Amino acid sequence: MPAILGRMTSPAGGSERSANWNLPNAVTVVRILIAPLFFWMLLADGGQDGWLRWAAAAVFIVGISTDSLDGYLARSRGLVTDLGKLLDPIADKLLTSGALVCLSILGELPWWVTAIIVVREVGITVWRFWELGRGNVVPASSGGKLKTLVQSFAISFALAPLWTLFGDWIHWVNGVLMTAAVILTVWSGLLYVRDAVQLARARHEG
Repeated sequence: MPAILGRMTSPAGGSERSANWNLPNAVTVVRILIAPLFFWMLLADGGQDGWLRWAAAAVFIVGISTDSLDGYLARSRGLVTDLGKLLDPIADKLLTSGALVCLSILGELPWWVTAIIVVREVGITVWRFWELGRGNVVPASSGGKLKTLVQSFAISFALAPLWTLFGDWIHWVNGVLMTAAVILTVWSGLLYVRDAVQLARARHEG
């Protein structure tokens, strides 16, 4: 069995198994719940770069930043759970994919960029749930974590109307960051495809 997979723990696993509903998982759930508020503020602004746009950017940055917080809490307090391993990437994907879709709706981001990233994110999430049904949890890989970090920076810069403060040259910065995000998205997706193929071969040979 490839090292990327961890067997799900049975409820009969004893006291070593942390309760699913703990503080780190609660933080992750809050991140999921604020996503609709973020979407509404961004679309309600309608590309006018007003206070709603700044507020939407702030909500996104706070939401995506707590990714490190819930992970730190889970590891430092011994509260890592299978549920947390699944909810954490879902929260990330909901915020990032939703932000990209909204930016495309506003005409600020090409739809092909959004399509590449969203298809990759949804595809990996579906695969994770499929593996979950077989009793395995697939945690985020190192490549996936780097991708998420760069995506977070790229989307944060795209959301915050910094051009109203610093001028149009900031759009070049946004372009570079988004290009890096797309490249890492494709690269990390290919790594997951490799892992899926290795897992399928191991099952066939077993």
